[in-house]
Amino acid sequence: QVQLAESGGGLVQAGGSLKLSCAVSGNIATLHTMGWSRQAPGKQRESIATITTSGGYTNYAYAIKGRITISRDNVKLYLQMNNLTPEDTSIYYCYGMDWSSGDDYWGQGTQVTVSA
Repeated sequence: QVQLAESGGGLVQAGGSLKLSCAVSGNIATLHTMGWSRQAPGKQRESIATITTSGGYTNYAYAIKGRITISRDNVKLYLQMNNLTPEDTSIYYCYGMDWSSGDDYWGQGTQVTVSA
């Protein structure tokens, strides 16, 4: 089992920056890929960034690429977000994927609100 807990969300003005953190605990050695997703009101959840646990290879959603950076250390996953717009207002979730078992693990989410 893996546990994830996001933090760092809040209210920020358009053009501002925010760094989200995700504390990871449990059997994290089973995770192959970790990432961040977001879900805006009335919209489907979308994956915006991923990073492999081996090699640190990253991938970003095209629409937001260039404004976000995903990174990790041994105990946390991070998402640096810059030049935020009101369209970035969403609940942001971190997740981990165990490809060997097919299990996905999710945090509870953290709200990010960007004011105009």
